[in-house]
Parts: sequence; structure tokens; C-alpha cells
Amino acid sequence: MKAMAGRAAASRAPASASVASGLVSPGNGAPLRSCGPGLLSDGERRWPVVADIPWLRTGREELRERAVRSIEAGDPDGAALVLLTDTDDWWDGPAPSPGTLRAALHAATLREAVGLLGMGRVGDYFLHRWSDPTWLAVLALTARHSPGALPVLELACGAGHLLRELELRGHRDLTGVDVVFGKLWLARHHVVPRARLVCADVTAPWPLRPPGGPAYVACHDALYFLPHKREVVRRALEYADGGGVVLGHCHNSLVPGPVSGLPLDPAEWRSLLPGALCYDDADLTRALLEGTVPRPRPADELNSCEAIGLVGTPPPPAGYGPLSPDRPVAWRPLRPNPLYHGGVLRWPGARWREEYGPGAAAYLPEHAGLSPGLLADARVGRLTPEVVALARRRVLLDLPERW
Repeated sequence: MKAMAGRAAASRAPASASVASGLVSPGNGAPLRSCGPGLLSDGERRWPVVADIPWLRTGREELRERAVRSIEAGDPDGAALVLLTDTDDWWDGPAPSPGTLRAALHAATLREAVGLLGMGRVGDYFLHRWSDPTWLAVLALTARHSPGALPVLELACGAGHLLRELELRGHRDLTGVDVVFGKLWLARHHVVPRARLVCADVTAPWPLRPPGGPAYVACHDALYFLPHKREVVRRALEYADGGGVVLGHCHNSLVPGPVSGLPLDPAEWRSLLPGALCYDDADLTRALLEGTVPRPRPADELNSCEAIGLVGTPPPPAGYGPLSPDRPVAWRPLRPNPLYHGGVLRWPGARWREEYGPGAAAYLPEHAGLSPGLLADARVGRLTPEVVALARRRVLLDLPERW
């Protein structure tokens, strides 16, 4: 009961000066200020804050007003239910019932929450993101081009997987932006509760002021979905102020296949970030598995690659640092990958198997026989060579406590 009360209390967090700090209205550009519990004002309209997440989407006036009215009536859970119905323009799944959404407010685990929120294939993606090949590519790219001590902004952060990885390695100035409130709800309650989260559309005017110095801006496995990519990248460069912009898993339009979104070819991607270092996504995944340093390649050599990563930043360091995301954090518990049932690999669904299975099959064995001694080492985060090797292959995972 105490845990449930804590989660309910989180949905009632009042709007405060710290929540509003550095935020401007996407409607009129004015600084946002607290105007009561759970509310921010730009002088013309009010914006809801639920679970310490400012909701700053444009073009949804009726939804904003409904959420504001619920907060005014002393019903922040009602405001959460309003905002949890909102999706992005690509979602075509059925909407969950009001009763199911209300149950999601008190979900005990990430797995339960994605089911109650009706996230379907996106839910499978969030639950098993730690296992897919594109995630290994993200880790390799982030390890090679680390934010160091810079503040981090992740665009289209989803449920906060990368923010969590960085937080585990000591990063504290972390901000995630996503257009879907439900994804940020998962991040706040189940994945990375201490990160700063903002619900906003990065193709609309940004509600975030630049931090006043260099920053690290990342966008992984998402930019190909967005229109107005050039404008998004221009704003990212402006926000980064020389600190670095990292664009991961950008789908290649020259490679046929069932690719969603609005992909570009490698030359077009690189034109968004002139002078960027370019990587083959598959090379990044292999580099992490083999424990080698990924090497950039000229854009004209990447025409046959399914996806690429781009980094607009100074040249990479000589090697990985001691807190690189390519290896687990010592003395943190590792658990067997939940894809294994009784030691046998089972894909979470046909969509995940088709999209990620061919790549994941290269490192996830069909059978995982883990000895009691190895599991004991993993449970306490003792990084023996065997534990590190299995963590690298994603047989062992550092999952959120309430996965």
C-alpha cells in the first residue's frame, strides 16, 4: 500500500518554480510561471503539469482545457486520464477504456502499465528495448561520443531508456522531451523517475530555453518519423551550442523494406548535420558485441546500410571511458533477460520478431543455461568475465526495479 500511495502522490505533484525553470510557452513564447498547484501560465493561457511533467503540446486546445479544468477541480488523476488518451499522429491502435486507463495510474510494474495503456507493439518495444540491436547501437554510439559533464537533452525520449542509462553512470542534468504523455508517464513511474520530463512536439516551437552553454542533444530511433527534420536539427544545434548533436538509427530510404516514417538517404541525412561523423548502425551493434571501437565511414559508403548514426561533435576520444554504456555498472543487480522462459528464448510478438529478431539472433542464444553461481554473481552485480560477456550479449540485463 505504501508503494501505491507513493505513486499516487507523484501524480499530485504541484507546479513549482523548479518545474517552470527554463520553460517558455510554445503558444506565445512568454516565460512560463507557476499559477497554482499543477498549473503554469504564459499570461494568456494555462498549461497542466501532471506527475511533474509539464504538458506543452500545441494544436490541442480542447484537451489542454479539459486537463486544466480537472486540476482546478482538485482532480489531478482526472487530468492524467485526459492526457493519457493523447497519442502521436502515427498511432493506429485502439484506445483503452476509461476504466483500464484509471487502472494504469496505479500499475505496479512497467509490464502491467504498457498493457493497461494499450500500447501494443510500442509496448513490446519499450519492454524489450534493452534487447534489440538498435539499442546496442545506441549504447555503442553513446559510449563513443559521451556527453561527459554536459547537460543532456533527449528528443523523442520515449520511456526514458537512454536517460536511465546515463543516470546510472552518474549524469544528473537530464531532460527528456516526447510528444506522447503516456510514454513520459512510463518514464516517470517506472524507468527514470528523477529525470526532467516535458511533453511537447519538437516540430512546434520549443518550450525549452537553451541552457546558456554547451549541451548534448540526442535523438535515437525517432527522427525518421518527424516532418520538418531540418528545422528540428537546426534547433538542436542551436540548443547544443557547440556541445554536440547525436542522431541515432536514421532509416535509409535507399534500402527497401517495411520501414515506417519518412526516411532519407545517407547524403540527405548528412546534409542535415554538415560535417557529421557517420556510422553504419550494424557496425555499431557489432562493435558493442565485440568490445571494439566503432569507426565512422564516409556517407557515400553507407548507401546499402539499413540505418545510420550521425554525430556532430568534436573528434571522438581515444577509447571508451570507465563509465561507458557499453558495459554494466558494477554492483548493480543483473537479471536474466525476460525473453527467456525456462531458459528458452521466446520473442515477444510477431512484429518484434520480424523487426529485431534477425539481428538479435546473432547474440541471443536459443537456450540460456545459467548456473547458480553465475546467477549469484549477477544478482549482486559482481562483474566477472562471464557476467560481463552475458550482459554484453543481453542475456543478463540491468532492468528497472519494477520492470
